[in-house]
Amino acid sequence: MKATTVDQYLLDGCGRCSKGGTPNCTVHKWHPILVAMRELATECMLTEEVKWSVPCYTLKGKNVLMIHAFMEYCSIMFMKGSLLTDPDNILHRQTDNVTAGRQLRYTRIEDFLAQRERAKAFILEAIQLEEAGKKVEMRTEEEPMVEELKEAFVQDSAFKTAFYQLTPGRQRAYLLHFAQAKQAETRASRIEKCMPMILRGEGLHDAYQKGKK
Repeated sequence: MKATTVDQYLLDGCGRCSKGGTPNCTVHKWHPILVAMRELATECMLTEEVKWSVPCYTLKGKNVLMIHAFMEYCSIMFMKGSLLTDPDNILHRQTDNVTAGRQLRYTRIEDFLAQRERAKAFILEAIQLEEAGKKVEMRTEEEPMVEELKEAFVQDSAFKTAFYQLTPGRQRAYLLHFAQAKQAETRASRIEKCMPMILRGEGLHDAYQKGKK
């Protein structure tokens, strides 16, 4: 069962894979750090919600940050992190194709506690950016669509509809993934493999992280 409250998330995990509620769930691996992150976010007077089955902290309905547990680390992910002041470059991009989001990553509670005030400063700046209505300038250029995907759309209208119901970022990730294959056979294979994910409304990287939990 997917988490609907943060308490449930911290107890059983996000619920998006079979490891939820077991010792193998990555939420259990990073539990002390996640609890400390939650305390910091609520200390900054953000509204606590659950979106995409993970803790999300909002300001007047706008997403400010999310807390994630991955296999290699757990993180505070700032939705408009690219706008934050980061002279020491301690904020991470999850992938090269991410435009706005940036992460603070931790593997030890000691490291988080040592950096807690720095993390709080980032949160307060993120709140100021949201209150000021700042926007991240998104990439406007369209990624090329390979012929194999066009053909798949012709053959399966439901698949085409599902693809265009994805967020622009998720569409772009799939388009890049397909286009990176040099051979037509490989492109077709990638499309076939990703089709079930797309039909379920999952992004390429969502599905990847789900498999690692």
